[in-house]
Amino acid sequence: MMRSTLACTLAFLLTSSILVPGQSNGQEKKAGGAPFGQLAPAAQAQLDQLLANWQNQSQGTKTLDVEFLRFHYDATAAPAGVPAHKAEGIIKYAAPDRGLIRVDQMVFFAGQVNGNNAFKTVKNKFQEDQKGEHWVCNGKQLIEFDHNERECRIQNLPPAMQGKNIISSPLPFVFNLDAAQMKQRYWVRQTKGPSPEVILLEVWPKRREDRAQYKMVQVALEAKTFLPKALVMYAPNFDVKLAPIWDHYEFKTVKRNAISNGFSKFLGNFIPEKPPANWKIIQGDFIPPVEPPAQQGMEGQAPMQQAQRPGAAPRR
Repeated sequence: MMRSTLACTLAFLLTSSILVPGQSNGQEKKAGGAPFGQLAPAAQAQLDQLLANWQNQSQGTKTLDVEFLRFHYDATAAPAGVPAHKAEGIIKYAAPDRGLIRVDQMVFFAGQVNGNNAFKTVKNKFQEDQKGEHWVCNGKQLIEFDHNERECRIQNLPPAMQGKNIISSPLPFVFNLDAAQMKQRYWVRQTKGPSPEVILLEVWPKRREDRAQYKMVQVALEAKTFLPKALVMYAPNFDVKLAPIWDHYEFKTVKRNAISNGFSKFLGNFIPEKPPANWKIIQGDFIPPVEPPAQQGMEGQAPMQQAQRPGAAPRR
């Protein structure tokens, strides 16, 4: 699982369909250029307008409240097309600089029983259901809650990552979007979505610290509201044959600027930041991730465009 990605971004979109690898599209990456080649002028103009519209819509987000499912695929831990583990959790965002992701329960692939895929809940050392990531950003610090070890790790963010710059974190397209920053930081192109109601984008990182988090991300947006509907995140070393590892997020509910959030935020519990009193506290400074070695992978291959239900066998 790409834990550092989740920690740094505090931002996760989800989808009701798994997007899977395709075949070569005949385009080759030019040195220093986009992996999919240069967009035609008309396609670039359409993308610029789309990003501008997205920015106008998303800038009005004051709070975001999401329940999600996550499916982690890794062919070394489960059969092709079967998630190695599944998780349930929540995402919260409060403008301009507060965010939370918390995985409340995880189940793991345990083989097949009577011809059906079986999953089991793993207990942690304190005999509770296994919990996953729990991260909070309060604008100045990144806080990790380790429920298994009962530890809280507090990392101080450098000035450039504090305050409103949470929106330019490794996944700025989850929070309030800045179109100019998006184009500066990523190679982006629009691809054909599963329906006219869905906008589908490929996002390839330009910066080293982003490439250390993921090779490519596909984002599906609701065409009318630009609310995130989907995210598929490919591991930095993703390779269709050698390392087919990716995370697929699926929304259960998405609430933007819900009336109830105003009262919750006023009470200070919309995004809780404090660990239990008996936990161990570890403090330090945030250290950006290091880019992994260059590997063969998705470059020169078509995007994942055909939607499938979670758990279905990928189309090769």
